Amino acid sequence: MTHPCSRLRRGVVVAAAVGALVVPAASGAAVALPPSAAPTGQPSPPPSGDAVRELTPDVQRQIDAAVQRVMKQANVPGVNVGIWTPDKGEYVKSFGVADKSTGERMSTDLYLRIGSETKTFTVTALLELVDQGKVDLDDTIDQYVDGVPNGDRITLRQLAGMRSGLFNYSADDDFFKALTSDPQRQFTPQELLDYSFKHPVLFPPGKEFFYCNTNLILLGLVVEKMSGQSLSDYIHDNVLEPTGLNHTVFPNGAEFPEPHAQGYTNQTASGNVEGTADWNPSWGWAAGAMVSQLQDLRVWARTVATGQLPDGDRLISPATQRQRLVTPPTPIPGAGYGLGIFNVQGWIGHNGSLPGYESLTIYLPSAQATLVVMLNTDINYKNTEPSTLFGDAITKIISPDHIFNLPAVPAAR
Repeated sequence: MTHPCSRLRRGVVVAAAVGALVVPAASGAAVALPPSAAPTGQPSPPPSGDAVRELTPDVQRQIDAAVQRVMKQANVPGVNVGIWTPDKGEYVKSFGVADKSTGERMSTDLYLRIGSETKTFTVTALLELVDQGKVDLDDTIDQYVDGVPNGDRITLRQLAGMRSGLFNYSADDDFFKALTSDPQRQFTPQELLDYSFKHPVLFPPGKEFFYCNTNLILLGLVVEKMSGQSLSDYIHDNVLEPTGLNHTVFPNGAEFPEPHAQGYTNQTASGNVEGTADWNPSWGWAAGAMVSQLQDLRVWARTVATGQLPDGDRLISPATQRQRLVTPPTPIPGAGYGLGIFNVQGWIGHNGSLPGYESLTIYLPSAQATLVVMLNTDINYKNTEPSTLFGDAITKIISPDHIFNLPAVPAAR
């Protein structure tokens, strides 16, 4: 049996998960796809009110088949998929069920937890403070938060770029026990940092890339200190509202807007599959607590990749956005990681995973194409996250020169 926390010890974007706590069963056994896994064909209206121009029937059939193949392969209960391109049209469909016990169908208007995609919002908030002259990316974290190991050497830039060398709190055994013994527990940011800081640093700041949720907890505290607002309020007022994301929220506890899908995980104390809709995501906080919908993530994908708002104004200045888009290579071939975003074969954005839910929100600037995938399980298939399987299968069809392929890698630590 692999160690319960090994999924979070993997150094990478492949495991860009805030809450994957144990290695799930990966027998590889295929299951029969139930009739409810067929697409519901419920397109959402475009935010601008523009006429919908769908992808050609042939391409739609290819995508339908690819999505259903991955669902069957990885035993995914339900998934929402959105593809938007300026020249080829769009594709917005739901597949499968939102709740296995009731048989409720998946729908594109459902709220789902987005896990580590929260990082893109937290780092955006930080970059706004950079534009305001309140912080500098090369400031060290000890200027804002006391007690950080190597705090006088770790910069905000290194935290946002996953190169701090700090231990990942969510890979700590005591944290795992605390969360799985009481999934409704409310964690504070300091409690999360305490799980990390009892461990020695892994490497000198800036020396390596290591995906670590501790980094984002620290950046969340910086945003709160320098803005004078709670992180959730600052993100609501300065990120969500200007971008028009009216169906994206940063919960302070276990609250979950309706309607939402039930989530399914085996990241539990027993290893059995459980529903997670009532789990408290406070343990992810600035690294993974947020909730969103498909159409909001469509808008967010382009905003993150360009720094530009839907109305043409800017959320992030061009100079700061250029810094964000510097994505040094990671140990994963073809994948770079910048300031709270990755670049995988040209696709810019982030994925998210926490118990019961996964998502993928990416933008391909060369084609002005957007892909969003949201699903209600985080159970791996052969050491690969299902969101990655969907991303790979879909981009092979819509962007064969830019395939979102994140190979599974062995545990790094």
